[in-house]
Amino acid sequence: MGLQEAAPAKVNLYLHVTGRRADGYHLLDSLTAFPPIGDLVAAEPADGLTLAITGPFAAGLQAEPDNLVLRAARALAAHAGIAAHAALNLHKVLPVASGIGGGSADAAATLRLLCRLWRLDIPPAALAEIGIRLGADIPVCLRSVPTRMRGVGEILTLAPALPSAGLILVNPGVAVATPAVFRARIGAFSPEAILPASWPDAESLVGDLARLGNDLQAPAVSLCPEIAQTLAALAALPECQLARMSGSGATCFALFGSAATAIRAAAALPQNHWWRWAGSLNGTAEGVAAKPAAA
Repeated sequence: MGLQEAAPAKVNLYLHVTGRRADGYHLLDSLTAFPPIGDLVAAEPADGLTLAITGPFAAGLQAEPDNLVLRAARALAAHAGIAAHAALNLHKVLPVASGIGGGSADAAATLRLLCRLWRLDIPPAALAEIGIRLGADIPVCLRSVPTRMRGVGEILTLAPALPSAGLILVNPGVAVATPAVFRARIGAFSPEAILPASWPDAESLVGDLARLGNDLQAPAVSLCPEIAQTLAALAALPECQLARMSGSGATCFALFGSAATAIRAAAALPQNHWWRWAGSLNGTAEGVAAKPAAA
């Protein structure tokens, strides 16, 4: 019998580049949330290791010679000292190279899933070590709960309690390469944020986030002007409280007072090729998710 594991999207509510290590890796400070939208990884017992990719964004991964899901499976098997054996299926709902952790979330879901399928008891810290060797965002995606991430992605602490809030995600259909965005970044490094223990409501969360930012947004816009158009469309929506880019782009988000408000507002977005989703920021049952647009 097969097993399934959700791979929810990762949204960077703010992202500060705080420094750079001698080896060239940048140091970050970011608050991440995981709304109830994402890919799905399934696995069944098999003699060897295979991967099938389905879903609206499957075509964007078909040409990859070595998908991150397969690399995660092999890394886990090597750590456990066993042969990698599973028939994997990745149902790809999130846009590829979109700044919301799609590939990292898929790899993290694969690690969690195969621990169940192969009946491996691996401590979370050891699983995170496996993950970070594959990608900096995989440790936070292994948690898939609101988390503050620092360092190069390896320093994870519990996020302040997030209030109920609405969220719209929009991707303009343009892939952005993370290394290129970092190369295009200019200016000084930013300080780490000072955050409260919690926010009582969406308005107080937005008030603090507005004083912070995404240090990768400006360089990403310089490489991909469609991001600026997306941000402008989100900011113009009724009752939008904040519009910002997530990660290194090109997906942008907008925050609202409630999921229901976000879903209503999403109907006013341009009826074009953009991928979009609306619902709850923090994964609660508030509101009903709008159907994502076709790829």
